[in-house]
Amino acid sequence: MATDYYAVLGVQRDASQDEIKKAFRRLARELHPDVNPDPKTQERFKEINTAYEVLSDPQKKQMYDLGGDPMGNAASAGAGFGGAGFGNFSDIMDAFFGTASQRGPKSRTRRGQDAMIRLEIDLNEAAFGTTKEIQVDTATVCSTCNGEGAAPGTSAQTCDMCRGRGEVSQVTRSFLGQVMTSRPCPQCQGFGTVVPTPCPECAGDGRVRTRRTLTVKIPAGVDNGTRIQLAGEGEVGPGGGPAGDLYVEIRETPHAVFQRRGDDLHCTVTVPMTAAALGTKVPLETLDGMEEVDIRPGTQSGQSIPLHARGITHLRSGGRGDLVVHVEVQTPGKLDADQEDLLRRLAKLRGEERPMGQFQPGQQGLFSRLKDAFNGR
Repeated sequence: MATDYYAVLGVQRDASQDEIKKAFRRLARELHPDVNPDPKTQERFKEINTAYEVLSDPQKKQMYDLGGDPMGNAASAGAGFGGAGFGNFSDIMDAFFGTASQRGPKSRTRRGQDAMIRLEIDLNEAAFGTTKEIQVDTATVCSTCNGEGAAPGTSAQTCDMCRGRGEVSQVTRSFLGQVMTSRPCPQCQGFGTVVPTPCPECAGDGRVRTRRTLTVKIPAGVDNGTRIQLAGEGEVGPGGGPAGDLYVEIRETPHAVFQRRGDDLHCTVTVPMTAAALGTKVPLETLDGMEEVDIRPGTQSGQSIPLHARGITHLRSGGRGDLVVHVEVQTPGKLDADQEDLLRRLAKLRGEERPMGQFQPGQQGLFSRLKDAFNGR
């Protein structure tokens, strides 16, 4: 034979079909005219295409091994991307993209989209958990056609344009020879079937919008932005396909007294100067009921009093955060004559008529803090 097809592909004569295909893919990637437009490269590409067509076909390979010419003189001379070797176009596509194109009609049944709604709860519900009923408007399976999309008594028909393949093909000529391209069928939109008489209830979509009532269990410890997943409670897919998921996003309404920071609660209690000096007990309505906050004698403004395990339940680990009470001491602004006299007498008894004061670094202004930040302090 004038051409050694084994040598063209660079394989041994006892090479397996897998080895022959791998060798062809490697050479096709290197020598394809779109990659190497050089005329010599194109001739080389025609050779490997012809060699692969022979060696990949058991009958042609057997004829070649016995000394025959499986391609014929004319075919052997003209084999290439647009000639006899064009029958292996899928293998060339496989060489570039890894797998041959797998086409076919699309399914009318597809999974539905996920949905999300927001649910407002108060602080007490977030702390201990609750159960809520919610109303959602989502797509559900059409009860008239059971998701088929066709009117009762009718059914989908095979598309007469693509004969059920879901695509139509077109052959065009280029400098490389004949090229076949495929595109979705314009009549059936790629489904392979058409619905002559759509369902009057859903207009052929297989689903309708319905308001439903669902019960949602809110676990203790949820916070703003927490999302609870309800599997299969979202939108039903086209054609009555499986439903997506429904996500319930928590929005916690502000509390009149407590501010939440993580799982801890914070509040501020304002007491008169005399109560802070002498000590007192202040009633406070906590999430667990009424309790008394013990203001010890000598409490200073800015001090904090923790009430352990009076905060929010930890979402996953159990236990609870703390309730922190911040004390603000109120100094009287107006005094009558008797009150002023009493305070002056107290100051005299304590030696505080002309106090020197105690100075310490205080809070800086904005520009001072910026200056220190730039100086690396």
